[in-house]
Amino acid sequence: MPDESERTPAARPDTVGPRPTRRIDARSLRGLAHPLRMTILELLSLDGPATATGLAERLGENTGTVSWHLRHLAEHGFIEEETGRGTKRQRWWRRVGVTNELNTADFRDDPDTRGALSVYLHELVQQYFNRVVTYLNEDWDDGWRSAGTIADWRDLRLTPDQLSALNAELAAVIARHTAAAPDTGPAPDALPVVVQLQSFPRKARGTA
Repeated sequence: MPDESERTPAARPDTVGPRPTRRIDARSLRGLAHPLRMTILELLSLDGPATATGLAERLGENTGTVSWHLRHLAEHGFIEEETGRGTKRQRWWRRVGVTNELNTADFRDDPDTRGALSVYLHELVQQYFNRVVTYLNEDWDDGWRSAGTIADWRDLRLTPDQLSALNAELAAVIARHTAAAPDTGPAPDALPVVVQLQSFPRKARGTA
């Protein structure tokens, strides 16, 4: 399953074309699967580069703790130091410009990674939920409020191949809207937009 939360980095509107893809392996999954590390990576992905001090203030954490998790994320290739910015005491970190993809089938028969996979998936779903709650609790003007949507479709009956094809088509639609026009850039009134897609089978349940 692709990690859709990391597909489009914020604060980089000049990014054009597809980014390199990295398939998450067992070692990198275990390095990422921690609630605070996943939150740090989310903030760097959505809001751009930051320092340990800035992240600690946002998260209500100790700067030393955040610094340790930043180094851990860098060791596993998820983030990197932004060279030429900051000082030895105040280092800036940014998310590495690749799309991380995770295939749960890779870890199906690996008991040592099962716990990390569970943590990762549950934290990812919690991030999705928190973003929706934040959007609902914020004050938006009528234009943005009517443009956003929270919807689901419950009347589909698909085979695995059909579901895969549906997801591929939806991803292609998002890809067409991802890159800013190379000549003009984003419109003056454009804001970062998060598109969350969850598609999964549901086992039929009879009624008593």
